[in-house]
Amino acid sequence: MGTPAGPHVVRAGEGDVTGEPGFQDRYLLESAASSGRVALVEHVLAPKMLAAPMHRHSREDEYTFVLAGTLGVIEEGLEITATPGDMVAKPRGRWHTFWNAGDDELHVLEIIVPGGVEALFRRLADPGGEHSPDTLPALAAEYGAEVDFEATMPLVERHGLLF
Repeated sequence: MGTPAGPHVVRAGEGDVTGEPGFQDRYLLESAASSGRVALVEHVLAPKMLAAPMHRHSREDEYTFVLAGTLGVIEEGLEITATPGDMVAKPRGRWHTFWNAGDDELHVLEIIVPGGVEALFRRLADPGGEHSPDTLPALAAEYGAEVDFEATMPLVERHGLLF
């Protein structure tokens, strides 16, 4: 599938949503609709929710734009927070993760260039898509990604995160 002809609008409350309350993804533009050039996914996380274990991508860069709430990010060992209107770049090849660092629901727009890894998000949200430290590394590798649970747990403990 290529780029849709004419204006393509995904209205508020529309778009395919996966996940459970507390951690949901809303797919605004998938790579198939942009000839693989870009994907846009809104992540919605409950307070203290970790988005993913520490990981890195070999194929894509991610840009996270904060719509509402407080985003916590660790990227290559540097921890920061970002608030509405802020954008955080997470270049390919660099270890990172993010979480809801505030007391309110977090809404971020994830811009993925080129698109493709959003298919992994869908697989993780499938019924039975929960993956353990034993199974997630092989699944992530299918998408050119690596995960590091050992580096994740100190972050979870330090911030009292749900994971």
